[in-house]
Amino acid sequence: MNITQLPTPCYLVDEAILEHNLNILKEIMDQTGCRILLAQKAFSTFCLYPMIGNYLSGTAASGLFEARLGKEEMKKENHVYSPAYIEEDFDEIVTICDHIVFNSFSQLQKYKAKALKAGKQIGLRINPEYSTQEHAIYDPCAPYSRMGITIENFYADQLEGVSGLHIHTLCEQNADALIATINAVEEKFGTYLKQMQWLNLGGGHHITRDDYDKKALISCINRLQEKYRVQIYLEPGEAIALNAGFLITKVLDLIRNGMSIAILDTSAACHMPDVLEMPYRPAIIGAGLPQEKPYLYRLGGSICLAGDVIGDYSFDKPLQVGDHLTFCDMAIYTMVKNNTFNGINLPTIAVRDKQGDCRIICRFGYTDFKERLS
Repeated sequence: MNITQLPTPCYLVDEAILEHNLNILKEIMDQTGCRILLAQKAFSTFCLYPMIGNYLSGTAASGLFEARLGKEEMKKENHVYSPAYIEEDFDEIVTICDHIVFNSFSQLQKYKAKALKAGKQIGLRINPEYSTQEHAIYDPCAPYSRMGITIENFYADQLEGVSGLHIHTLCEQNADALIATINAVEEKFGTYLKQMQWLNLGGGHHITRDDYDKKALISCINRLQEKYRVQIYLEPGEAIALNAGFLITKVLDLIRNGMSIAILDTSAACHMPDVLEMPYRPAIIGAGLPQEKPYLYRLGGSICLAGDVIGDYSFDKPLQVGDHLTFCDMAIYTMVKNNTFNGINLPTIAVRDKQGDCRIICRFGYTDFKERLS
């Protein structure tokens, strides 16, 4: 099947681009001895886990269901962190996870005995209180953050059984933000790092971006491992599937209200929610910025939310009903966050192999919508 035969809307993951990213991450692992995990909160298309597992060390989860998915489909190292664990889930978590990271000393004391009895590695998430970004919704170091333990609330006399520390402060950033953050971590928590076996540097590292300073990352990792004698972990999500996914959509209608408006068979709110949350403007193959090309359109979704607007794009020629538009970088934080508001169907999921052939992995329908609700 070629790309023109795919139904719309459709998420398409490109194996060649995914493999390109994985090779870059494997190079970092080979040059440092660090271990890199797939953060499933960004990308959970498990049909590709066998491929990803050929390169990476395992998976990172945010709760029981992601942990189960990593255990069943990747079958390698399986790490979990949650701001607070659901008590009914924890007995299963200790059977399937290797590293369990706690967000507070109260959570540590509540579950430590079970985790240690099961032979698990225990970690604490720390908050260096050092912000490197402007997006408050994605800033774990923002004022009054619930993410991680600040130095003021860090109790040295309660570290028995703790083998590692975990930080996660970045979002789509380069190595300079990591290095600045590590300086803050060492200043506040360096004494405790010397007592640990491992340090997890979390996610938000855009390692596979063209301008990412990989040499600086390698130097930072090697320095930490040598100074503190710890195993370094990274758990990127976006870097693994960066630019490897597309959302193929179709123009359903063209209207005018002060400007030309195209209504698509997709939705920002339902199929690419970060467009509204972040916000950001995804690229479209063949389209440009407003005024860059002669024909300007505002692209909107087909649900009833007035603000379901993807953005303004210009084109070389007028759009027609039935035209296909392809949004870029749609594998990360899209498929994992989509929803069926208004009863809109979820996009089909397809994979394009390295020979360019497409295969449909999953289709959705009315039952998927209905069975979520009662």
